[in-house]
Amino acid sequence: MPKRKKYEWPSFIVNTLRHLRPPEKLLVSEWAEKHRYLDSKTSAMPGPWNNGITPYLNDIMDEFNNPDTEEIVFVKPTQVGGSEALNNMVGYVVMQDPSPVMIVYPTDDLAEFISENRVQPMFNLSPGLRDKFNKRQSSRKDLQCDGMFISLDGANSPSGLSSKAIRYLFLDEVDKYPGASKKEADPIKLARERTKTFTTNKKIFMTSTPTLKSGHIWQAKEKADIVKHYKVPCPHCGDYIELKFQQIKWPKKDGMSYADRAEFANYVCQECGCIITDQHKPQMLRYGKWEVVEQRTQFPRKVAYWMNTLYSPFVRFGEIAKEFLASKDDPEQHQNFVNSWLAEPWEDTKLKTNADLVLERQSDYEEFEVPDWAVMLTGGVDVQETSLYWTIRAWGPYLTSQNIAHGQVLSFQEIEKVMNAEYQKRNGETLMVNLCGLDSGDQTDAVYEFCSINSEWAIPVKGVATSYAHFKISTINRATSSAHGTRLLLVDGGKYKDMIASRMRKPNGQGSWMVYKDCDREYAEQVTAEHKVNSKTSGGRTTQVWIPKTSHADNHYLDTEVYAMAAADVLHVRNIHLMQEEEETSNEPAVQSNEQAMQFNNSWLKNNNWL
Repeated sequence: MPKRKKYEWPSFIVNTLRHLRPPEKLLVSEWAEKHRYLDSKTSAMPGPWNNGITPYLNDIMDEFNNPDTEEIVFVKPTQVGGSEALNNMVGYVVMQDPSPVMIVYPTDDLAEFISENRVQPMFNLSPGLRDKFNKRQSSRKDLQCDGMFISLDGANSPSGLSSKAIRYLFLDEVDKYPGASKKEADPIKLARERTKTFTTNKKIFMTSTPTLKSGHIWQAKEKADIVKHYKVPCPHCGDYIELKFQQIKWPKKDGMSYADRAEFANYVCQECGCIITDQHKPQMLRYGKWEVVEQRTQFPRKVAYWMNTLYSPFVRFGEIAKEFLASKDDPEQHQNFVNSWLAEPWEDTKLKTNADLVLERQSDYEEFEVPDWAVMLTGGVDVQETSLYWTIRAWGPYLTSQNIAHGQVLSFQEIEKVMNAEYQKRNGETLMVNLCGLDSGDQTDAVYEFCSINSEWAIPVKGVATSYAHFKISTINRATSSAHGTRLLLVDGGKYKDMIASRMRKPNGQGSWMVYKDCDREYAEQVTAEHKVNSKTSGGRTTQVWIPKTSHADNHYLDTEVYAMAAADVLHVRNIHLMQEEEETSNEPAVQSNEQAMQFNNSWLKNNNWL
């Protein structure tokens, strides 16, 4: 019998049935491995997506399929595939669950670049996505797909964030978003507003490398219902461990360059002490698992994931060690290492202060007692509308110092009594305050007049920001003031706060910043009421500035200590050890401490060559 010819359905029926066919039941990770292709221009490993390369992304992507989860937060370093996980979720939506999508990048320019170089190439390489993509109807920032659209917007364009209702919101590199302005709300808040229409089935995915603890991504992690860390089995003991930077070890032999040391870097298991090499990492990652480290509610809706570069299959342990060694002495480079490699918020540990740290600096000397090593005393006064805060600090060689007394008074007359009192050492020797700086920002005329009358020990202070010196001596240029023509101390408070914070971290002893025995906590809280954070100038340049840790935080004693340190600088406190060395070399009888102080005091009064 002749073979029956196979019937072919008309193409329009085939196309209609194809569109009516329900999508496969796939998780995002399964979809990626079946449909996703990587471009050779943007990926070091082009071709079909392989979940085995970055297995830690699987749970993050599949959390997108959890109907109970409304928001996913991924705190990440660079080079772990976080952006590709976002693209996989977008591709999944296009093929499996068409709904309006918005992807927000830091700027419009970046949104256009990623559209042309990442998202559209992804559509063109994957047959399933290519069939859904309507390229002719699309623009660079508005991609049209069957049954849905994808809007790519910049956080710097508020109008683009506030004009579309969307179900799936993707926020990429949120810590690089611009802040809110007087006219517009925060860009993340504006974008979230677009999801209000979809009350029960919306999804928000937020990812970024962190910057500061106050940054968007770290705050999102802190507010998450669940926080997960990735843990991997040690190839030697089998215990599941979290990869931590402090466990990377390298030789520290003299004569070895940083690059040479880094080449021999390996990971040492914190449980068994065995060496883990880069060759072990792929298998460890394959059998790794996400573990809950924090859970704040029984019914989580917001899930956060955190990991560092140590887990990246593309980065060797030696590269991480090399980056650390190359950046550790440069604050800006080291901040990049902490943010982009360790995925941790930046805190300059050299400048990190707290009240407990101050109380750890208590010496054996009682209040009002002058330490045996002290050469001179300086004071500082912070002038407020209704009261005055004061401090007295003793100084010795190598900027060794200790607060011997502080307090709050109601009048300048009480300041005069405090600063003109005698303070005694245990051997009976007495010292008086050699120089006291008084803040002239408040009650300016009264401060000027008081300092003019008491010019032998008092000098008005004005805060200035400089790039060249810690302090400068100027003159009061106010013709109507009785203090016209007298000296004015210009002080860069930020520089002195840097010095205080760094010396506060030194153990008690030579070069340390100390306080008297049983120092009160209020003083400790005020001295550490500020911290140093990144701030953008009007020109877009990032600088670090000291600001209060909380609104309305009292920082009066910190200001008094700044003025006392500036006064000590005026008296050449940094040269005390040189004077003592010269005296020892000349074999002349030692000058008494109070006589040295008088020399310093006279020197600043007679010196006309101010810096």
